[in-house]
Amino acid sequence: MPMILSLASTQMKMTPAEAITAATINAAYSLNRGGEIGSLEPGKRADFVIHDCHDYREIAYFFGVRHPRAVYIEGKSVHP
Repeated sequence: MPMILSLASTQMKMTPAEAITAATINAAYSLNRGGEIGSLEPGKRADFVIHDCHDYREIAYFFGVRHPRAVYIEGKSVHP
């Protein structure tokens, strides 16, 4: 996913925020699953990654650098 965010930001002239939105909530709605995935809201699955960076914009611009600090699936930690 960081590679896709990097390509969107560097080649498609999207901001990192636009790239993240396109890859999460917009992607979920394109699959008719926006009510269950794509954002962190009550009642949704809560699949997310916590990245080790100071600012969300770093994810797109530091492609190839491993940022994940923790991974959660359905709200449960699967990688510390």
